Parts: sequence; C-alpha cells; structure tokens
Amino acid sequence: MRNGYALDCPIAHTLDVVGEKWSLLILRDLTLKGPLRFQDLEAGLGGVAPNTLSARLKTLEAQGVIGARLYEAHPPRYEYFLTAKGQALGPVLQALRNWGEHYAPDVAAPQSR
Repeated sequence: MRNGYALDCPIAHTLDVVGEKWSLLILRDLTLKGPLRFQDLEAGLGGVAPNTLSARLKTLEAQGVIGARLYEAHPPRYEYFLTAKGQALGPVLQALRNWGEHYAPDVAAPQSR
C-alpha cells in the first residue's frame, strides 16, 4: 500500500507502512526483545487475533520492515526480526514511549466487563 491517505506527505507515507493497529506494538516487541516467534508475539500482545497478527506480519515483511526466518519446515514456522529498515524506526518508537510517559501516564487499559 502506498499513500493510502492520498497525501504527498512523508508522515502519511510512514503511516501507510506502520500505522495499522498492532503494527507499532509488534515493532516495539521486536525492538525490545529481539527476534520472536509468532506465538511469542501473540502472547506479548495479549488481545490480538491470530489472523490480525498474521496480516500485520505479512504487511511489515512486504514493506521490508521485518524479515522472517524459517525454523521449522513441517508445518512451516517462522521467527521474525527487524531489518535495517525496521531498526531505523527505533528512535521513533523511543519518542512515542517518551511522549506516552510524559503526556499519557494516567491512561489506563480498557477494563473487561
């Protein structure tokens, strides 16, 4: 996907790559923990549906932000890692963390009913 916002703007182009729900949190986990398997990502993201996680991983891989290494052939299972392009988002993730700690410290996770 390119320029889903129909704007000639670098921020809009960046959001086309990493702006879908869960994408930045996937990148957060890969940045903080290093390469992870699907089930590790799923456990760390508590609440993401497997089909959604799979779709986000495919999108991030297609955009060259993450890579996947086969670690088991039958059935095929992959370990995901940041590419150089993904690692370049590190300062962005840190800036988001800093902003959240400063401006959104009291925002609580939604409560289950």
